[in-house]
Amino acid sequence: MHYYQFNIGDYASHTRYLTPMQDLAYRRLLDLYYLQEKPIPKDNPASIIGLSECSTDVERVLNEYFLLTEKGWVNKRADEQIRDYHNKLKFASLAGKKSAEVRKANKHGAVERPLNVGTTSVQLTNNHKPINNINTTPPDGVSQSVWDDFVRQRKAKKASITDTAIQGIEREAKKANMTLNDALQEICARGWTGFKAEWVGEKQTKLSADWRDW
Repeated sequence: MHYYQFNIGDYASHTRYLTPMQDLAYRRLLDLYYLQEKPIPKDNPASIIGLSECSTDVERVLNEYFLLTEKGWVNKRADEQIRDYHNKLKFASLAGKKSAEVRKANKHGAVERPLNVGTTSVQLTNNHKPINNINTTPPDGVSQSVWDDFVRQRKAKKASITDTAIQGIEREAKKANMTLNDALQEICARGWTGFKAEWVGEKQTKLSADWRDW
């Protein structure tokens, strides 16, 4: 995960007694946990987060907010959010595949209609070009399911898909050290129309409540 929820008030109320160094250790441990999506290693955790000279502070934070298991230090609340995040991505992917199957079935079973019919399912943009006349082949490095989800979401928001728009998303993705595929996944999962690097940056983190469960 490249972002997680961070609630300033809850964090302050549950960590007010921590020293500045312990506070720094806690934030770094959380960042590492969400980024790697796996337990903090048992061996030299202080060194892993760049605080090898403050191992006592790191150990106190781990004992207070994490649970030691055979696999390493785990955080219950973080695990729940990571599962929710992947469940949302999985649901979006399945919905995209289902939508693609329906479109494919409709295409094969479509009956040609006369040109003078009074209604049409084609929605026109401001320049009178059909927005459903979109290339179904995803850009290099983007999976078909992610592309289908992205196309469906853009059409629902009446936003056209142009080379300029995709290039802009790719540029912002690189700023956030993400691939275009990852950026499009985030757009689908968050219900965005576009993508900005700062939207997934550290300043946008919002940690949810009950820090004793962390």
